[in-house]
Amino acid sequence: MHSPSIDRRDFLKKASALTAGLLILPSGTLKGAAAPSNKLNIALIGAMGRGKQHHDALKDDNIVALCDVDQNALAEAARVFPQAKHYADWRLCLEQKDIQAVVICTPDHTHAFIANWAMNRGLHVYCEKPIGNCVAECRVVRETYLKHRRKLATQMGTQRHAFDNFPRVRELIRDGAIGELKEARAWGNRQLPKPGYLPAAGDPPSTLNFDLWIGPSPWHPYNPGYFGAPPGANCLNWNMYWDFGSGQVGDMGTHTMDLVWNAIDATWPTSVEANGDPFNPEVTPVKLTATWQHPANDWRGPIPVLWYQGGAMPTPPQPFIDLNKIGHGAMFKGDKGFIVADFNNRVVLPYGKGSDLTYYKPRAKKDLTPGIEHFQREWIQACKGNLKTSCNFDYSGLMTEQLMLGLVAYRAGKKLDYDGKSGRVTNSTDANALLSRTYRKGWTLNG
Repeated sequence: MHSPSIDRRDFLKKASALTAGLLILPSGTLKGAAAPSNKLNIALIGAMGRGKQHHDALKDDNIVALCDVDQNALAEAARVFPQAKHYADWRLCLEQKDIQAVVICTPDHTHAFIANWAMNRGLHVYCEKPIGNCVAECRVVRETYLKHRRKLATQMGTQRHAFDNFPRVRELIRDGAIGELKEARAWGNRQLPKPGYLPAAGDPPSTLNFDLWIGPSPWHPYNPGYFGAPPGANCLNWNMYWDFGSGQVGDMGTHTMDLVWNAIDATWPTSVEANGDPFNPEVTPVKLTATWQHPANDWRGPIPVLWYQGGAMPTPPQPFIDLNKIGHGAMFKGDKGFIVADFNNRVVLPYGKGSDLTYYKPRAKKDLTPGIEHFQREWIQACKGNLKTSCNFDYSGLMTEQLMLGLVAYRAGKKLDYDGKSGRVTNSTDANALLSRTYRKGWTLNG
């Protein structure tokens, strides 16, 4: 199996060089008809909402297909990409012969389906986070990618990974700024409680194919409350429901855990335990704490990785530090100090004897690994060139699998021992049933 513990510092140096110029393979190496001037033929699935955030990045290539369950969204996107064909059903969209790549901006419960179907058809994939809505989906998407990794470029849309702080935090940890790494913690502060699934509220508008929006999930009657975003919140109303999303774990959890995952070179955890709000079978918890134990690798010993959300927070390294002022952040503890970081900032806090950082020799400025400025363009360049991206489905698949495993432990209400190679819980048969989701008849994950 492909090793997920590659030297990401070396990779990021190579990947960042792609921003200086476009690496193009000879015409015809991509699936589908060759695009004029080596432009990529892309299908945008989920044309508005989050999909709108991709319009500018995609304008230099060919948007040959637009897919959305909302006719109004299709019409609005068509004004930007007038030459594209239109679809309501992504399964029909993927059969268009000249498509070479897809950008997936649909609700979470269809991400794994579209990504997997696309890769099975030889298409490059950019998928908004998360790539799966349960452990099993993350594993299927990752395994499909690994099977095709010599032909396909993939990227999960944790675009904050492009910020310069990500590689800098990694380098500080790997270079010994806080000594030997002992643990890593990440947190998010969103609190968006939902009481349960919404009641029926009449028929959906004629412009919305609600059946396709439900897709593979169990049926729920139409209610406009599933759409849009709460006032002042950059998230979607459907996200907190088990059948449509995974709450903060799959939303900001993927962004914030990425700060940790990028630094620790982890594979699968060996165990997980979690606690939080009382279990609700319809909506995900607001307050949650999860702890995963990770085995040693070639540069560090075994460490715990922890996640906090919805008001649960780690203990600060010093009483005068208020972690609550960092809405989404990470903290790394070593035997000689702490690093506290958010997406853009970091602070090194030495402690103990010799706490003046004299044991750490900073790198020369020219040796610092820069972040990749254009996350979406990185993927497009990879489709046309060496297929390398910073958040491919190997890296992001493992990270998202861990997060979804945390929700399994929360639902199981006990510490779980996990065998990552087989993807099974070894001490609870009941917990294994929670690794996957139930789909409506006629919907196939591996189509």
